Amino acid sequence: MEIRKAERRKARLRLGIASTSGAGKTYSALLLAFGLGGKVGLIDTENGSGDLYAHLGEYDIIPLQAPYTVAKYREAIKVFETAGYNTIIIDSLTHAWAGEGGLLDKQGKMADAGGNSYTAWRKVTPDHNALVEAMLQSPSHIIATMRSKTEYVLEKDDKGKMVPRKVGMAPVQREGMEYEFTVMMDISMDHIAHTTKDRTSLLDGQFFKITSETGKLLNTWLESGKDAPKLVVPAAEATVTGDKGGDVRAMLAAKPEAEVKKVSGIIDSVKTANVAGGKRYGIKLQGADRVYGTASVPAASKAEKLIGKKVDISYQEQNGKFALVGFDSAKA
Repeated sequence: MEIRKAERRKARLRLGIASTSGAGKTYSALLLAFGLGGKVGLIDTENGSGDLYAHLGEYDIIPLQAPYTVAKYREAIKVFETAGYNTIIIDSLTHAWAGEGGLLDKQGKMADAGGNSYTAWRKVTPDHNALVEAMLQSPSHIIATMRSKTEYVLEKDDKGKMVPRKVGMAPVQREGMEYEFTVMMDISMDHIAHTTKDRTSLLDGQFFKITSETGKLLNTWLESGKDAPKLVVPAAEATVTGDKGGDVRAMLAAKPEAEVKKVSGIIDSVKTANVAGGKRYGIKLQGADRVYGTASVPAASKAEKLIGKKVDISYQEQNGKFALVGFDSAKA
């Protein structure tokens, strides 16, 4: 265990944009992506709407059709990463949750078939966590758009008449998804954005239209930190089953592709490693010669609270590395 001074490191953007239909999510995401620079790729689940903005600049599209499974999203992200795209826009992330074949649809069908909603959620949650992991571990900037729940409020117009106005509420996604992003923006129907979460503090409290300059501003902040140093620990701490030593960064960066497995044990410790794009966390169980890696801050925080307690963990194994999928239960 090491004590060191806090310092900001270079990072990749994790941006969420939420709004009601017609407020300009796709348009704004593209302009911001152009400001970040480099190749831009867009994952389009909106029936070809991504092609409508070709006049704004050069970008490429991977269209997704129903069913909107997590596997399709992860595959599209991987294709863009392999091709060296600097920014990946997921337009929209809502379909992975509430679309045909999305997680809500999958959970509902499982519950209908087995009659147990809780058990169905235990099987669906690993898919959700795997999608979050794919976004957090990506070497590309990630911009994810989400539809907002819509409400209508009555307001006076300039003539004093009460008229309805459409407003956006919470994003249509699993509760807590906004915590995974570096910056979370809401866009109103008059195309004005504001941040509901901003770890950069650059846009906090401001109301603005998103342009390429917004992307340039964020990119300057992202690139102004220090390079993350290589973090190598003794082989005894880095070794996992089937692997003789190695680097904690490589272990925690493993992208899960294998089947989901289960394990029970008492959480011994939670280790942190600084890597390109953010932090990675390793969860160790007592008596186990392995570490379960994750990039999810909520998952790591939960693990820290459960140190010393028995847990049931879902994980995926690939090339001797173990990626945390989720917690199935915790016992006193």
